Amino acid sequence: MSRPQPQKLEGEDFLDLTLRPRSWDNFVGQDRTKQNVRIIIDAAKQRKEAPEHLLLYGNPGLGKTSMAHLIAQEIGADIRITSGPAIERAGDLAAILTNLTEGGILFIDECHRLNRVIEEFIYPAMEDFKLNLILGKGPMARTMELALPRFTLIGATTRLAAVSSPLRSRFGAVLGLNFYDIADIEKILARSAQILNIKAEPDGLAVIAKASRFTPRTANHLLKRVRDFAQVKANGIITKEIAKTALAELEIDEAGLTASDKRLMNALIDKFCGGPAGLQALAAAIAEEEDTILDVYEPYLMRLGFISRTPKGRVATPLAFSHLKK
Repeated sequence: MSRPQPQKLEGEDFLDLTLRPRSWDNFVGQDRTKQNVRIIIDAAKQRKEAPEHLLLYGNPGLGKTSMAHLIAQEIGADIRITSGPAIERAGDLAAILTNLTEGGILFIDECHRLNRVIEEFIYPAMEDFKLNLILGKGPMARTMELALPRFTLIGATTRLAAVSSPLRSRFGAVLGLNFYDIADIEKILARSAQILNIKAEPDGLAVIAKASRFTPRTANHLLKRVRDFAQVKANGIITKEIAKTALAELEIDEAGLTASDKRLMNALIDKFCGGPAGLQALAAAIAEEEDTILDVYEPYLMRLGFISRTPKGRVATPLAFSHLKK
């Protein structure tokens, strides 16, 4: 079976693709999840079957897409990538599924955003590798059954609770990706700096790692921005001082908080006296979407212990008060 061909990308997209781990050894962190995935793959290979359908969940940038690519590489399978919102009609799904190769992988990002009508077509495809299409309307309508190649569906979501129960139950394994340790982020940054031919001192990478929000994608983006700053403003070498100066110019503090993070925390403290504040009220206070608060700001602020959830709403912790006073 042919392996997926590399896409022709340019600029930042090309760099992001270049920095993806090319093997399990390059995939730093997430040891428990990697172990479970590799057991599933090895068992399927021994049985000469396609691996079970997998659901990966976790915050953005933790490596769900990279893991899907590594799974495809491990079993020598073609991989087709799409997203929940992109599949609008049954015909879209039929076009994707009927073009899969035997033993191929379909990766659906943000699968919690799949249309519920589309999900009804996915169920028999996952269970029986069949697609039941309804042709025509009214009394003239008829059902056409299409046989599909055996494939593995890998779903990815940032909000596990938003995945419908019927869809979630059809995955053979549900695996979570957690925030990374600072030590693992430093290893990822060292590898990325080597790939991008960036001269960086360990202390400089440590500063970037602490501001990375415990997320490889964010760490790599910061590395590229600090590299630009070092190239234009300094001698091209990322030192501790250069990294601190560059992050300050980007309005990112030593804990990785952005101006938007602080705006949310200040609103919670100043407008709601530290809370509790409901999500809708908090979103209105900072003119931000509720989903953005849930997916972007809140997970990291809770990870740092700056915000806590209570039955009555969000509350700023003493750590938040002390951090903003610095």
